[in-house]
Amino acid sequence: MTQLDATLALLRQLTPFESVAGNLPQQQTLAEWLEEWLVHEVDARVIYPVQLQLGEDAPPLVHVRIDIGAPETVVLYNMYDVMPATSEGWDADPFVGDIAHWPDKGDVFIARGAENNKGPLAGMLMVVRDLYHSGHLHTNIEILLEGEEETGSGHLRRYLARTPCPVDPAAAVLFPSLCEYGGGAPRLYLGFTGMSAGRLSVKGGSWGGPTAAIHASNAAWIANPVWRLVQALGTIAPAQANGVLQTQSLDEEAGQLLDELAQTFNLQDELRFRRSEKLVVAGDTYSSLAWLLGSAVLNISDISSSPQGGRGVIPWQASAEFALRTPPGIDAGALLNRIRHQLQNPALEGVELLLDDSYPGHRFSLHDAGVLELMTSYHQQQARPQIWPWAPGCAPAYAFAPVAPAFLIGGLGEGGNAHGINEFVTLRGLARYQQSIRDWLLAF
Repeated sequence: MTQLDATLALLRQLTPFESVAGNLPQQQTLAEWLEEWLVHEVDARVIYPVQLQLGEDAPPLVHVRIDIGAPETVVLYNMYDVMPATSEGWDADPFVGDIAHWPDKGDVFIARGAENNKGPLAGMLMVVRDLYHSGHLHTNIEILLEGEEETGSGHLRRYLARTPCPVDPAAAVLFPSLCEYGGGAPRLYLGFTGMSAGRLSVKGGSWGGPTAAIHASNAAWIANPVWRLVQALGTIAPAQANGVLQTQSLDEEAGQLLDELAQTFNLQDELRFRRSEKLVVAGDTYSSLAWLLGSAVLNISDISSSPQGGRGVIPWQASAEFALRTPPGIDAGALLNRIRHQLQNPALEGVELLLDDSYPGHRFSLHDAGVLELMTSYHQQQARPQIWPWAPGCAPAYAFAPVAPAFLIGGLGEGGNAHGINEFVTLRGLARYQQSIRDWLLAF
């Protein structure tokens, strides 16, 4: 059996676990399965037993160490949680998976998590197993797998904040992923955006608005919580700004990296990849990228009211789910305080900001350990990486600061439709991905 065949077999074993947010039993079972696999397949020593975490109201962490007595250690981080999915519109059952041939992609494996991130997880585990048993492993490896990456990594962040940190100091941390997005050049990010997640909530009460749903015939003289919510959103983030609350200028180092990136970055390819037709900002490639990376943006993912679907009622409650994305250098706390101050306006009485979680953006240097090794792993397969000052996407990179200077996300290979219908990884891409992770580990 080839390494690719073995990886697909492992991925087929991981796929049926419906490890989505809110399905704690499935997440716990998968965490136990992964821990057992690591102990059995690579003689890993368990640092934080899953069994000790089963009484907690959070998906367990899998934390093991492969100690070969080497002077250097690297950390491999990954995730086992995935987004929900139904079979509607899929070419394969999302929690069974299947191989198909697409004219533009070749052979692909279709399943929920194929790209994000059970496919990369399976590939990573098989690379570690092969290196361990072949005797080619040169470093100790700590492996951390979490089940809350899609919902803010709260358990992981609290775990890493313990004193002393339960993860030994390491040369670098890598989050192995498929980074040839849309089949384009692989990306290398020197940092990550932070996130603050929560909701704006309005309930009927002394300000006006009913405390229970009432007939809509009263709409002319009884306040509607939905209108109050719309008013609050317009005050905090005017619609014409598309949620951008603040934009910072890039420093010299970030500007130089962005200048090089802009020379090869294709905005039209990015729009096709993002299934969009135009940007909300007008300008050249450099200014568009600078706006993307330098902006703190309030994204609204859902607006709802209670009761739902009641066209003939005035609802008693309305809420808007938000995620405030803040790049390194912008203080999320200050922005949230500004929003709270705006909500103190008597005209917005009844609107509350409820914060679920928050973590800051974080960046590191092009010269930190692990970065050159990742670039080299790309070059060995004739791939030239695009180097970003930091990612517009969010990750709790700051939490790994006590462990290593750099928290990298990397790996060759193409997948697609993450969080959507027919999520996939190309089989060619999976093989490229595994070779790049192997080369990164061997570089230490």
